[in-house]
Amino acid sequence: MLVVGIDPGTATTGYGLVAETENGITVVDYGVILTPAGERPELRLMQLSEKLNEILLLHQPQGAAVEKLFFQRNVSSAISVGQARGVVLLALAQHSVAVGEYTPMEVKQAVTGYGGADKMQVQLMVKALLSLPEVPRPDDAADALAIAICHLHSMRLNSLKT
Repeated sequence: MLVVGIDPGTATTGYGLVAETENGITVVDYGVILTPAGERPELRLMQLSEKLNEILLLHQPQGAAVEKLFFQRNVSSAISVGQARGVVLLALAQHSVAVGEYTPMEVKQAVTGYGGADKMQVQLMVKALLSLPEVPRPDDAADALAIAICHLHSMRLNSLKT
């Protein structure tokens, strides 16, 4: 099964595609979608939508996972991330991709075994779980891969319950 993980943001949206095979989880593709800082917000969201649609058409994932909005102190940042999440969720729905949503703590728990893990611990586990030669860069792409791994683990657990 091919799953896309997405770490939404208006300036930078990380994406990571992983597949579960007989030999474990393998990386298919990862990277970031960048939008120009000086651009009007609606144009940045349109660019995010267009680039995400290209990725979805190219890879055609069977599942998706998106990080839940984690409200921080910066309200304008939270609103911006919420707008990007809306674009991401809409694109996934338009491609009929089922979506799982996970908090940062759930992702850390699934990837490292500890919900309070720091960013470097998560990145090192992503590197190890995907047998990568180095930690994926930039951070948003590594986070997206972690979200995708979390989704695969969650799906596996849910299948054992039924």
